[in-house]
Amino acid sequence: MQHTVSNTDLQRIIEARHHDPFAVLGRHGGEGEVSVTTFNPLASEVLIADGPWSMQRVDDTGLFEWRGSSDSLPDHYRLIWRDNEHREHIAHDPYCFPPQIADFDLHLFAEGRHWHAYRFLGAHVHEVDGVGGVLFAVWAPNAERVSVVGDFNRWDGRCHPMRVRGGSGVWELFIPDLAPGALYKFELRNRSGSIHVKSDPYGNHFEHRPKTASIVTATREYPWSDHAWLEQRRQADWLHAPMSVYELHPGSWQRGPEGEFLNYRELAERLVPYVRELGFSHIELLPIAEHPYDPSWGYQTTGYFAPSSRFGDPDDFRCFVDYCHRNDIGVFIDWVPSHFPKDAYGLARFDGTPLYEHEDPRLGEHLDWSTLIFNYSRNEVKNFLLSNAMYWLEEFHIDGLRVDAVASMLYLDYSRTDWVPNRHGGRENLDAIDFLRELNVAVHTAHQGVLMMAEESTSWPAVSRPVHVGGLGFDMKWNMGWMNDTLSYMEHEPVHRKYCHDMLTFSMLYAFTENFLLPFSHDEVVHGKQSMLNKMPGDEWQQHANLRALYTYMFTHPGKKLLFMGTEFAQGLEWDSAQTLDWYVLEYPLHRGVARLVADLNRLYHQSPQLHRYEFDWQGFEWIDCHDSDQSVFSYLRKSDDAFFVVIVNFTPVPRHGYRIGVPHGGAYREILNSDSEYYGGSNLGNGSAPVYAEEIPWMDRPWSLSLTLPPLGAIILRPEN
Repeated sequence: MQHTVSNTDLQRIIEARHHDPFAVLGRHGGEGEVSVTTFNPLASEVLIADGPWSMQRVDDTGLFEWRGSSDSLPDHYRLIWRDNEHREHIAHDPYCFPPQIADFDLHLFAEGRHWHAYRFLGAHVHEVDGVGGVLFAVWAPNAERVSVVGDFNRWDGRCHPMRVRGGSGVWELFIPDLAPGALYKFELRNRSGSIHVKSDPYGNHFEHRPKTASIVTATREYPWSDHAWLEQRRQADWLHAPMSVYELHPGSWQRGPEGEFLNYRELAERLVPYVRELGFSHIELLPIAEHPYDPSWGYQTTGYFAPSSRFGDPDDFRCFVDYCHRNDIGVFIDWVPSHFPKDAYGLARFDGTPLYEHEDPRLGEHLDWSTLIFNYSRNEVKNFLLSNAMYWLEEFHIDGLRVDAVASMLYLDYSRTDWVPNRHGGRENLDAIDFLRELNVAVHTAHQGVLMMAEESTSWPAVSRPVHVGGLGFDMKWNMGWMNDTLSYMEHEPVHRKYCHDMLTFSMLYAFTENFLLPFSHDEVVHGKQSMLNKMPGDEWQQHANLRALYTYMFTHPGKKLLFMGTEFAQGLEWDSAQTLDWYVLEYPLHRGVARLVADLNRLYHQSPQLHRYEFDWQGFEWIDCHDSDQSVFSYLRKSDDAFFVVIVNFTPVPRHGYRIGVPHGGAYREILNSDSEYYGGSNLGNGSAPVYAEEIPWMDRPWSLSLTLPPLGAIILRPEN
């Protein structure tokens, strides 16, 4: 049967606006005579290599045609073409291959239920009938034409137009003989005729900024060696286990000798011993997905499926995680499903229309950050984010995701006066809520032991409660209320703290309504908020003493712990992402003392069930006295099933001699930590290493009591000897 093509179709191919190039290009016909049509505007001459047969140019265009016997033409034939500089190229014709993406994958993707859309969307090394190449696929339902452009076709959108898969909105093209390392983008023509050149939303690797092309990555199995860690993680009782997190920004923790960024592998070799020495159990990285602008710290993501090329390639990052796991350090990453930037090469108006974002700016634009908000009502957008979470967990063995800016997702009126109510007239973003619940159920179903943490700053109920009881399904919630109240209290001069005593006692009214993590994060030490040290009032000694007392209070307060890099040694300057930390301050005794205290607090916290067994339950905490506002002293018990610690914190610079507190029973008590120890840079005032004996003097509604010396701006922890 002779294949006839209308002049209109040919013209649309020539003008690069045909939605179905396979209807024109490639091999056509059946038994007997067949035709081969190719469009190559870069060629001066084209031959079919398997004859060889010369193809005839059509009307001085980039179209070339050949007709001949079907018996002589292989199914997957090769074309030889010469460009205007007489260089010869040979490759299989992309338009002689059938569709490669399964209908079932497209169906699940359209329903928003494909947990692994990243396995068929994007660019993947692929083989068809023994012919190797790269399979490209992209979702662009409103485009008139989509092409793959790259360094292999001189970035010419006429050369490799893609086929659209029915009404799915997915375009695909298998380009044979293309190798990993090729640079590429997608060129999209919308129905009004405008052209958009976009990076791959599912790209796994990108050029170094400011360049923005995606890079085809090789398919190879990374030799993971963390199997024991993953099995231990799967079986762990994390609710009752200690967890202290060291949060860091990879670009400013340390750098190379010329000020260059460390590769992920170099970072691991420096970071892991340091974190282990300090006693942290986990590392949390600020967003390391690809982003164009260094000062955004990664929170304006353009490459959701790619570790930033600033620090190496995807295998370098796998090595980082593997190295951490082999050394018993977990890895969390900051994940940003709440918004994305407006960069022209990114997700914004991807196919010429608001695709990933809402069309209505009242729903689709985040005014605070000048970014766009994902359209959670669209199945394919939900699927993009859902499969992205799975990607990091599966491809890089990440132990958990800290989901950024959850509050901005939950409320339609978040930081705006002009907003659109939901279908019930309320301010809740019902689509975002459904997405978060679906996300958490999917992650916990597929990856037992992986933790999902919400940075959520409002009083939204049941953030860390299961979906089946009406919660959002997160494992933990950052306790932003505790952080704000605690730092506000500490910023007061000690003489005034008695007037805001309830800032510290208030947290225990809600401490067990959620599974809380206590964060002193990067957000607390930037934008004029001052460093943790300089938030503290008083002279240099008092500032360090305040900070030591604060950290002791934090590590003995119910909840998992998080400290941002530099806060562990009391860096004096605010964090600057363009500079490395001020490591030189560790030469000074007061700063070394804070670092020593953090290490000792970590070890005591990890080794003592009293401090971690019941962090999310009243069973683990009991006030001794929360009313001594005049002296700004707080005393409480931290308890496990059969043991307890006594904790007393004095937030004034006045030593308290003979300070009496009630205790549960008699016998000897020993001071096991004193934040005022000279070892930490303190005045060494306290109760010494000898035991202190409880007296049968009723106090604070208890039959026994201790008479203690409380150090100035200090905290002590006592353990009963029996």
